[in-house]
Amino acid sequence: MRNLRPLITLMLLAILSLPATGCMPSVGRPFPVKQVRQIEIGTTSQIEIRQMFGNPWRTGIEDGFRTWTYGEYSVKKTRDLIIRFDDQNVVKSYSFSSSYPEDENL
Repeated sequence: MRNLRPLITLMLLAILSLPATGCMPSVGRPFPVKQVRQIEIGTTSQIEIRQMFGNPWRTGIEDGFRTWTYGEYSVKKTRDLIIRFDDQNVVKSYSFSSSYPEDENL
């Protein structure tokens, strides 16, 4: 165990220094936020969503309907777009949330 102490100390210092170096952990990937306004409920298809935003970061099912999620999540800022599709693969509903100041007027 004594031989591991310097290694453990070094690992802890490296982990604790990440915020100071700007290497904040993040999840997801950037997406073209300005395109959100182009989504039309009952009109925009799954194919069109993929053309606008690319492949979703995460997919799932909510209340029996297919969902796609696009998101950027970090310790300081987050933004996400959740799109729900109907049985014909057309947008049934969507929600966009952001803590980025530049997204406030979207």
